[in-house]
Formats: sequence, C-alpha cells, structure tokens
Amino acid sequence: MNYAIVEIGGRQIWAEKGKFYDINKIDAKIGSKINLNCVLLLNKDNNITFGSPYMDYKNVTATVLKQFSGVKFLVYKMRPKKKMRRKQGFRNKLTRILIDQL
Repeated sequence: MNYAIVEIGGRQIWAEKGKFYDINKIDAKIGSKINLNCVLLLNKDNNITFGSPYMDYKNVTATVLKQFSGVKFLVYKMRPKKKMRRKQGFRNKLTRILIDQL
C-alpha cells in the first residue's frame, strides 16, 4: 500500500493514489495540476521515508476537481434575561483534489 502524509491548507492528510480529498480552498482553476511539496512521510513499497520536517526531493501531484461550499453550520447565540438572540450561518469554502501520483 503506497501512501504519503501531506500538509496542505493547514491540515495533514493521508494521501493515496486515485482517491479524492476535500481541503480548505486553494486558488487553482478546475482541471489544473498542482504539486503538493510539503510531504512529511512517504511509504512506497513498504519503504518508509521521513522528512525533517519536509522531504526536499519528493512531491505529490494532484488534479483540482471542483471548488464548492461545505455543509452549513448554524451559530445561535442567546443571552438570558437580555432579549438578545442572534442566528448566523457559516459555510466553509472547499476544494476537491484527486491524487494522481505519489
């Protein structure tokens, strides 16, 4: 099983070839190829390589599939005995990427 642990968008993801992941929005056009060069760990044919903190010579290639908004979260604030009520919605902007090459 080949996989890599990659840091992108402030998060670390366990990336496998042929799978797609939803990450925080990045500025890239749909269908474009991006290089994820913040590779922390690479497991290729049971040969595990660690970076310190990143690997200098390895990168992961991915394709941008779509840009979309995530699930809506409702934030409701209320102060008792003050007649203060506030309801606000929030939708996170996301990017879906497909891992092409490790």
